[in-house]
Amino acid sequence: MVGFFIALLSGALMSVQGVFNTQVTKTTGMWVSNAWVQLTAFAVCFAAWLIAGRDNVMTLTKVEPKYVLLGGVIGAGITLTVIKSMEQLGPAKAALLIVIAQLIVAYVIELLGLFGVDKEPLEWRKIIGMGIALIGVAIFQWK
Repeated sequence: MVGFFIALLSGALMSVQGVFNTQVTKTTGMWVSNAWVQLTAFAVCFAAWLIAGRDNVMTLTKVEPKYVLLGGVIGAGITLTVIKSMEQLGPAKAALLIVIAQLIVAYVIELLGLFGVDKEPLEWRKIIGMGIALIGVAIFQWK
């Protein structure tokens, strides 16, 4: 149950962050805003590392496969695309489409067992659920 609430908090924080970042971008520009987001995230993580524990940074060299170290690069891409989508669609439409895309891609990752995730069998109820979510997008867009 804790994981459920953490996921809800994550979604809420992503929406608020997207709005904040879009507002910052209006004044500073895309790359200054994105750099600020990544820099402040680094500062918070560094402070947490100093306070909470000092895991050896060099263990990053042992991570396999190496491509999973691209999470930060992907994070910069996420910041960029969230800002642009919220700017062009508004927070609600952008968040809805972002969540649907996350759901579909995450399920494909599970189905195919990509990136070291355990492979899961196809479940029609999940496909139907995603279909209903896509119908929800259409209803949300309906004028």
